[in-house]
Amino acid sequence: MAAVRIDQVQSVLGEVLQWEYPADAVLSHWFRGHPKLGMRDRAEVANGVFDVLRHLRRYRNFAESGTGPAARRLAILGLASVFHRTVLDTGLSEQEQHWLSHVHNIDVASLPRVVRDSIPDWLEERLAALDAPDSLIQALNQSAPLDIRINPMRTDRDTVLKELRDGPAARNDPEPTPYSPWGIRLQGRPPLNRWPMFEKGLIEVQDEGSQILTALMAPKRGEMVIDFCAGAGGKTLLLGALMRSTGRLYAFDVSAARLARAKPRFARSGLSNIVPVVINAENDQRVKRLRGKAHRVLVDAPCSGLGTLRRNPDLKWRQHPGSLDALKQTQANILRQAARLVAPGGRLVYGTCSILPEENEDQVALFLAENPEFTQIDAGKIVAERCKNLTDQGLNLKMRPDVHGTDGFFAAVFERAKPAKPATAEPLEEVVAESPTEPEIDIN
Repeated sequence: MAAVRIDQVQSVLGEVLQWEYPADAVLSHWFRGHPKLGMRDRAEVANGVFDVLRHLRRYRNFAESGTGPAARRLAILGLASVFHRTVLDTGLSEQEQHWLSHVHNIDVASLPRVVRDSIPDWLEERLAALDAPDSLIQALNQSAPLDIRINPMRTDRDTVLKELRDGPAARNDPEPTPYSPWGIRLQGRPPLNRWPMFEKGLIEVQDEGSQILTALMAPKRGEMVIDFCAGAGGKTLLLGALMRSTGRLYAFDVSAARLARAKPRFARSGLSNIVPVVINAENDQRVKRLRGKAHRVLVDAPCSGLGTLRRNPDLKWRQHPGSLDALKQTQANILRQAARLVAPGGRLVYGTCSILPEENEDQVALFLAENPEFTQIDAGKIVAERCKNLTDQGLNLKMRPDVHGTDGFFAAVFERAKPAKPATAEPLEEVVAESPTEPEIDIN
């Protein structure tokens, strides 16, 4: 079995390492071509491939020794994290066994950080400027647990936790997430999409950091709310539930395919206030009609995704400084467009799943410089109202895997100023005569 698994992981790596498509998409396509593989088989292949992606630079360094195809040696190293050595050796030649023993005797701590922790030079330079870079990098190289979220419209966390602990999911050690009041953390990769509570819309997959980002919106019943980059709809679903399915919740995205994947989730949730809309990247007429009308707008901006390396380790090899520059321009443009939708006195939340200041704090500074009608408000105070244990946040929300056990997330909250009231000392008739009032905006 080990010999077969080595060949399979080598085959997948041959496609993944071309960097044409995301690793999870390549794996899904490969699994569709091998329908006879069981769940355990698929898990072993996936774990071997993702272990290689996490440690690619170090493994390539190790693979320079030995003989035979380098891709095979990478597959062996990846599967060494999956199988006990006695099992793995059954698929290795005697020469390969000696080589693997030699590799395991190398003092990893003696290697340069870029090799030891397998990160590109450009990314190491940026992460080295952050607080506690070693613990952050090491945490990003770990496999993430599975976070799910209850649907607060249909159930509560205690009820779901009891059902999970009393059933087969008990083996996944379900525990409440430490910060989000809606989250449950599971170990392993259970077949979630087959669970009745998933099919009934009682739970959804959503990282705890993403849940907390959504909490910053603090939507109220009856409001008009816009999720400007809705994607697969995870944050939209929580927003709709917090609004108790009242008001109007627009789910905007430029990708019809992403919104199409979100629609079954919307249907399962039981929410009736979500309006999915495919928009143009520039000058969309439907967006223009909503200018100045939304009470709250969420921008979960397209980003490098480097805060999600625990789940998507290929991103550190797929991203580069050039792609980052393009993303920064896109982020600034989207934030400008979304800001126009916010009503006076309304709230705008900007978030990314990145840990890089150039996508986060630098974008906030640029936005505030260009939009004096907006002021930044304290994200820490807002999130503490819903997430009682999260007390280490300040003006910006910053979540880190080594500190909070979540993906890396950033968020900032802005408020649009209300129009100045006329001076009370001036007669009302004179003010009206000199400064006619604007027509009232219809926000319904």
